[in-house]
Amino acid sequence: MKLRYRIGSVLLALVAVAIVSLGLTLSHEAPCGPAPALAKDATTMKAIMQRCYGPPETLRLEDVEKPTPKDNEILVKVHAASVNPLDWHYVRGRPYIMRAEAGFGTPTVARLGVDFAGTVEAIGRNVKRFKPGDELFGTKRGAFGEYVSIPDDRALVQKPANLTFEEAASVPVAAITALQALRDQGKVQAGQKILINGASGGVGTFAVQIAKSMGAEVTAVCSTKNVPMVQSLGADRVIDYKKEDYTQGGQQYDVIIDNVGNHSLLANRHALKPEGNFVIVGGPNDGKFLGALWGPIKMWVLSPFVKQKFSFFLADVNQNDMNLLHDMLAAGKLKPVIDRTYKLSEVPAAIAYLEEGHARGKVVITVD
Repeated sequence: MKLRYRIGSVLLALVAVAIVSLGLTLSHEAPCGPAPALAKDATTMKAIMQRCYGPPETLRLEDVEKPTPKDNEILVKVHAASVNPLDWHYVRGRPYIMRAEAGFGTPTVARLGVDFAGTVEAIGRNVKRFKPGDELFGTKRGAFGEYVSIPDDRALVQKPANLTFEEAASVPVAAITALQALRDQGKVQAGQKILINGASGGVGTFAVQIAKSMGAEVTAVCSTKNVPMVQSLGADRVIDYKKEDYTQGGQQYDVIIDNVGNHSLLANRHALKPEGNFVIVGGPNDGKFLGALWGPIKMWVLSPFVKQKFSFFLADVNQNDMNLLHDMLAAGKLKPVIDRTYKLSEVPAAIAYLEEGHARGKVVITVD
């Protein structure tokens, strides 16, 4: 028995050392490095660059080499881009666990931004889908810059004529997330009662409109100042969370889309029908190592013991869903809500504002 205890103690010690080592590795932050030198004959453009982890003010607007499209790529002049929560997570490198993908010590990819809208400037010789002059929107890492080069098989769609570039740039990640949360995770059906917690944010404003287009009865939760705006999106009922707690009201819903995570899973169970669906989209960012991932972890622990379905997912930006959103936007069934616009040089301020968690709709960057 003594030998077993000794072996067990050694194994526990090794696990503890491994955990501490991993924590130190993930939390290590190297100082901001200089921009690499450009070739003398390089054609340059302006772009926001991230040379280290830290607060938004560590970002720099730099001259970088303008991309040249490969045979299967298109070169897009970016007119507008939009900010997503993932952007500030990348800037700070938090929760630390994401650095296993983003880079230890310093980010492996210096370009930031994903959502964009712009005009095709040039195409590779094998490109058939687009031509110079086409106005389109989609996603590409590095959207906070004057140009992006993108393979033409990516999920890209023509910009509807009734949308500005700023409106189109606000769509991809937030609207795709709202669509897939409702349709694929929540399995929303016409006539069902749906609650959207955090209805005034980027995902929330799209979710209210998409849920209504699916024939659902929508209850939206937001702060006092945002009630009129959310009502204008078509919500059947709006709860001011400063005056009423939806988990204590006695009403139960078929589906709850949670963009905020300000109530426990057990509290949300009271507001969910016995076989309802609860979908986690966002959550509080407490905790340096796992952050908002604590919510999904708790969900996985709880799920085997209840009939209610709890799910967490990462949005998949695909061509079919982008086509669907394009059609809804063109038909006027979906309208982007833009809170503030910032210039390309003001991206640090835009990310800092979004990080505060009070944006009404989307925060957009004008690149022209």
